[in-house]
Amino acid sequence: MSMFYSLRSVLIVHNNAKERGELAVAIRKTVDCTVLESDSPERALEALQEDEISVILTDLFGPTNAGLDLLKKASKLNTQIVTIVGVPVNQRNLALEALKFGAFFCLNTPYNHEETIIATSRALQHHDLLTKGEVRGRKFRKSDGFHGIIGQSAKMRQLFNNIEKLAAEGDSSVLVLGESGTGKELVARAIHAHGPRSRKNFVPVNCAAIPEDLLESELFGYVKGAFTGANQAKMGRLQYADGGTLFLDEIGDMKASLQAKLLRVLQEKEFEPVGGIKPIPVDVRVVAATHRDLEKSVSEGRFREDLYYRLNVVPLQIPPLRKRKEDIPLLIDKFIMTYNRQKKNPFKGFSNEALQVLKQYPWPGNVRELENLVQRMSIFFAGQTAACEDLPEKYQGSDGTAQEQQASEPQDYSVSMDEGGVDFNLLVNRFENQLILQALNMTGGNKREAAKLLNLKRTTLIEKLKRKNIQTGD
Repeated sequence: MSMFYSLRSVLIVHNNAKERGELAVAIRKTVDCTVLESDSPERALEALQEDEISVILTDLFGPTNAGLDLLKKASKLNTQIVTIVGVPVNQRNLALEALKFGAFFCLNTPYNHEETIIATSRALQHHDLLTKGEVRGRKFRKSDGFHGIIGQSAKMRQLFNNIEKLAAEGDSSVLVLGESGTGKELVARAIHAHGPRSRKNFVPVNCAAIPEDLLESELFGYVKGAFTGANQAKMGRLQYADGGTLFLDEIGDMKASLQAKLLRVLQEKEFEPVGGIKPIPVDVRVVAATHRDLEKSVSEGRFREDLYYRLNVVPLQIPPLRKRKEDIPLLIDKFIMTYNRQKKNPFKGFSNEALQVLKQYPWPGNVRELENLVQRMSIFFAGQTAACEDLPEKYQGSDGTAQEQQASEPQDYSVSMDEGGVDFNLLVNRFENQLILQALNMTGGNKREAAKLLNLKRTTLIEKLKRKNIQTGD
């Protein structure tokens, strides 16, 4: 899975979460940049000290005008930060003061989205000119993600720090743990790329994807005549990784005989190819990964205990996407950019409501599932913005947990039935009407929100309202 992250970032500082979020969505859809958010000048200053910010868009935060203080401190921290300041209408003096302190633009508040997008684009262009020649070869900062791994959450920042420390050491075996689709190979590649072995080969081997009877020869190679058809010797992936990094994905699926041969590589720094009798020295860093519980596999006798402890010198846990939902907008932005390349009608992204729904979904397939969804939506909604009702049904208004609870709770739908029977269609119609009216009452008549409660498409709900002649008062 190919992922990358923009080197240009905009920090929006605004104390109203709704307005700040809507503004962030508008900028993300239009401008090639990472959008970060902060609810106060104090927290914004902390972000500036941790991350490399290109543009700040801040309110003044009257009556103390703390935004001006942020402007002054930001320029001291980084002279190349470009600042846009939001000033209330008819506050000419405050606008002049902001400009004196180095503001690049002053915009009237409340913000006009179109005007703000234009100002942000030009501010980023100005930042590009200021930093021209410095971007090439620059290391990724945590504001950019890390070597193709996208994330801004605290869990991901900690992961990036751990990767940097592990990479610098260069020799210890690493066991990367995480669910399928979390990006274990990306983490392995980052460890290799930022360490002293980066000039040598990074060699991935998926132990679950290669048939058991072929994995040994793929990994260790073979000598001429080792078996029928072995007309010439073949170098294995282990030897090809000499001096570099060998990444063993899904190592929990490796059979016992290969586990023993791998243990020898880790202990003796040598191996024997299939059919060979002479040991071959090898110097590799082994990074292994699995979604399985290896401790459980050890206790059940399916994985060697000595190999487990050799591999588990440094365990590295990747959080599942449901544990870092604040990263979902960033991931969506980059996937949209990826799949919009060279498209005549680029996908414009998700509405704010749809984005909130996606943030509530449990994402069992993790980042890979999210990328697949964005790719699918970019095909079917080219040139459009996807709303809640456009999402596949399993994503609509579901947080997974609520659905599981509802499914597990016994519900009594029994009715009194005598010998004469019941009018089935009438009862079903009444029950449907009751559900619809209850949902509309709970949402104050908002059809979109009512449809989410009912797990219906908004258009389906509207059709039912028309057919049943239910008046909603709007």
